[in-house]
Amino acid sequence: MSTLSNEDQSFILEALPAFLSEASEQLATVEQLLLALEESPGDREMLDALFRCVHTVKGSAGIFGLMGVVEFTHHVETLLDKVREGQVALTPSLGTLLLESADTIRHLIQVAGNPALDSASLVDEREGQVRQLQALSGAPSPHQDAVPNTETVNALDTDRPSMWNISAAFGSDTFRNGMDPLAIVAYLQTVGSLTHCEVQRERIPPLESLDAESCHLRLNATLATEAGRDALEAAFAFVREDSSIQIEPVAQAAPLANGASSEPQAQVEVAAATAVADTAAQTRSAKPRVATAPDDHRYIRVQADRLDAVINLLGELVVASAGAEMLARHTRQGALIEANLHMGRLIEEIRNGTLQLRMVPIGETFGRFRRVVRDTAAELGKEVHFEITGGETELDKSVVEKIADPLMHLVRNALDHGLERPDDREAAGKPAAGTLHLTARHEAGSIVICIQDDGRGIHRQKVLQRAWDRGLVDRAVTPSDAEILRLIFEPGFSTAEQVTNLSGRGVGMDVVRSNIEALRGTVQISSTEGAGTLVTIRLPLTLAIIDGFLVSVAHSRFILPLESVVEVVERRQPQNTMDSRGSYCVELRGEVLPVISLRKLYAFEGEAPERISIVVVNAGGVRYAIEVDTLLGQHQTVIKPLGKMFRTLRGISGSSILGDGEVALIFDILSLGQLATASPSPAFRAPAESPALT
Repeated sequence: MSTLSNEDQSFILEALPAFLSEASEQLATVEQLLLALEESPGDREMLDALFRCVHTVKGSAGIFGLMGVVEFTHHVETLLDKVREGQVALTPSLGTLLLESADTIRHLIQVAGNPALDSASLVDEREGQVRQLQALSGAPSPHQDAVPNTETVNALDTDRPSMWNISAAFGSDTFRNGMDPLAIVAYLQTVGSLTHCEVQRERIPPLESLDAESCHLRLNATLATEAGRDALEAAFAFVREDSSIQIEPVAQAAPLANGASSEPQAQVEVAAATAVADTAAQTRSAKPRVATAPDDHRYIRVQADRLDAVINLLGELVVASAGAEMLARHTRQGALIEANLHMGRLIEEIRNGTLQLRMVPIGETFGRFRRVVRDTAAELGKEVHFEITGGETELDKSVVEKIADPLMHLVRNALDHGLERPDDREAAGKPAAGTLHLTARHEAGSIVICIQDDGRGIHRQKVLQRAWDRGLVDRAVTPSDAEILRLIFEPGFSTAEQVTNLSGRGVGMDVVRSNIEALRGTVQISSTEGAGTLVTIRLPLTLAIIDGFLVSVAHSRFILPLESVVEVVERRQPQNTMDSRGSYCVELRGEVLPVISLRKLYAFEGEAPERISIVVVNAGGVRYAIEVDTLLGQHQTVIKPLGKMFRTLRGISGSSILGDGEVALIFDILSLGQLATASPSPAFRAPAESPALT
């Protein structure tokens, strides 16, 4: 009897990370479907999709021998089958149990890779869930589910399992439809014992004519099981339309298919896996034929670190291209300059295409919060309508991953501090159920995310009193509303009266602000007492490469994000009304704009040139101007993070290496705008890094 080759064992080990990723996606889909079914509990399409997700996780786990996952998921699958057939009602309490079961499956997958994550208490909790699942599904006694005919019953020894002959000729589109025959074999092993399994190899065409995307597998097996026909047919539920499946009961004493003798269970399992693996190996080694009609919806999984490596190399290519272009200009050779410009255009197209690969819809992240809202609202005894708008809005995957935690805190904060309890809302003339709205949209080369609730709003006097008590604000001075709201982002600041699981520990909003600012973003709060609160986050679309506008002051060069630049005007006359920070105002076509002089702000030595330029920029809907010495034009900018020594520089978000090897600092347009427009009171001690303008 053959065993799995080293190549096939290696193939399975290589496929394990893909399974973990796919299982995580399937469980996330399970969660979203369960939450959606709370609104439409009888939706058959969603129920079928829910069953398919759980079935896929179970079958795939069986391939890798994750029997703990298989056994627990089997109970969930059994109950879901009852639900979709209308035998069990999908009540809110059942939805909660299924959500908790999805968490348990996720935990079991983690435990498979690290058993130390499990504990006796978790095992007890898991066993309790199994008992609930069995009770709700009305799990039958071992022999109730089998339905063989009378002759078969008479022929069987009632003390031994039933025997079934299974013949499966899988359709040619099985692989294209995302199904794996080996997963079905693994599933059959969870409901019984394979006493015989063989593959009809004559159905596989010669290697030179083999289509690598087509399935040619025909499987004959004999299964000893206490399960009935329905359980066996369920294994083939998602391939039945394209395949020929025959399942027939046989007497245990009857000869096995094709006259084959029975073999030990372990050998049969190895034979089944080997046969399918051999077919897969032959398929992998074949050269695929050119398809007659291309599929516009095909996908390929790429490891994130590989894509990051490509983008890092692309960044180096951009820097090298800038250097080559600079050298070409110095030669003043027209053909060489034109060739470098053409190469630069091609690199820009490659850059845009490569960065687009990392762009993902933010809706997947938003969707995760449905569970958070549901569980948190239940814990707080509140009723909440959760609405999502703009989930299709795309931004860099690295930004999505890093913004998830700040968004999570803001959502929980809105539920805890913002929305009132049903009786309090009704007393205030509001609907008993509050509304929490999460939106995303593109705006001026950035993404704007808003978290809005219709709750009690922020009590400014209460915030100010807490700031007075902590010495953040002089008691003799009352700051503006915007300054009071910015106090919420102070480290350790909290207005909670008591410590709960959600608030009152003085940790949270300051971390939210620092995490968002680390992404070169800003956060702003506006609130109306009694009507609700709006938190607005602005983030760059990508953290890697941007189009920049290069300027110089004295002997230093700076980069402005190009999407923020509105226009450029020239000024000749000297400015005598500049304050100590380098701020003044100019009139532009009837509009008064605040201006900040970089030469004055950063204390550059030397006299300003006679002709200087004023760059008008848009910072989150607020326009102001920046005074510079020289305009150097558009520049593809590879963003590099600042070292720890320079992270406190006001108005600077990063750096970039220019073609000649010099370093240019990248402006943070929003925080620089605060320096241009703010008029801080000496009694107000909030730090200069406070959130965006109001």
